[in-house]
Amino acid sequence: MAETKTLEDLKDVMEGTTTAADGTVTSAPSAPLPEPKIDDLGRSYATGKRKNSVARVWIKPGNGKITVNGRDQEVYFARPVLRLVIAQAFQVSDRVDAYDVVATVKGGGLSGQAGAVRHGISKALTYYEPALRKPLKAAGFMTRDSRVVERKKYGKAKARKSFQFSKR
Repeated sequence: MAETKTLEDLKDVMEGTTTAADGTVTSAPSAPLPEPKIDDLGRSYATGKRKNSVARVWIKPGNGKITVNGRDQEVYFARPVLRLVIAQAFQVSDRVDAYDVVATVKGGGLSGQAGAVRHGISKALTYYEPALRKPLKAAGFMTRDSRVVERKKYGKAKARKSFQFSKR
């Protein structure tokens, strides 16, 4: 005798879960995680971008030392807020003081450079440990912030500001 499927049963099949006759729920295996991208020196590399800044970031297991353009992060990013921005990726993924970071940054100002380093660290972490992609993406660190300064237009004082109007 053929068993008839209800709409609820079909919903479970579409979501990847099935209910057996004894009431146990089984789920279909999710997609396998990609292989880690680690070079011969045990590092993962990623490029991070923010505004006009581009950061090349290498991470490897270590004790949490962060070097930016050959200088320690406390020297390069003197403001504590910028150091907090860089550390956010490690805090979200619970990997504080687990990796050493070497970064080279070009272009833009310090704020954009800190954002670029954070973006690069987040991408490099996902290359080293693919399981970290979900929490980092949920925190918004995997998305390149595409906001850049608007260009100045001719006939305007700035991008949108007009010159002072004179009636006479």
